[in-house]
Amino acid sequence: MFSFGVVTPLLTGIHGVAALATVGVLFLFFLKAGAFVFGSGLAIVPFLYGGVVVKFHWLTEPQFVDAVAVAMITPGPVVITSAFIGFLVAGILGAVVAAAAVFAPPFLIVVFGAPYYRRFAQNPQVKAFVQGVSAAAVGAIAGAAYILARRSLVDLPTAIIAIATLAVLLAIKKIPEPVLILAAGAIGVLLHGTR
Repeated sequence: MFSFGVVTPLLTGIHGVAALATVGVLFLFFLKAGAFVFGSGLAIVPFLYGGVVVKFHWLTEPQFVDAVAVAMITPGPVVITSAFIGFLVAGILGAVVAAAAVFAPPFLIVVFGAPYYRRFAQNPQVKAFVQGVSAAAVGAIAGAAYILARRSLVDLPTAIIAIATLAVLLAIKKIPEPVLILAAGAIGVLLHGTR
């Protein structure tokens, strides 16, 4: 016999036990998000924000910014952000479902598209499509930067950290971004404490 009590711990997020319907919505939402991952995971941050915070109200703005920040110090930030959001919404099962769903479209595009790549790579229409997608990805990344900046630069110290980090990135091109993010996080803890 199967008992829902066995599954309950796997579905417990920050708002309590999530309904199985919520897990289904989580899967479909992250499947759509995964279809828009072109060039960088940051390109889907505005899409994630619109769904996770605005439409479904699964997370608050600070929780969303934390989810993105946690992922930026890890490899595979899109999958980590998705898994973290899924975990907050629907526990371990939500994390697995969200991560698998966001990863599925790019994986399937590569697996099924790779054999045809050489045949279509020089096609002018395919090249034009890729250029359009690349331009849209740049715009989406700029949108992500704007969304994150509006919610993260809340006082003078955070603004100074952001400006200093940008200056270091522009001046010294060899520093890996995760190192800068960890250093900026440590400075934030020194300035703000552990409130």
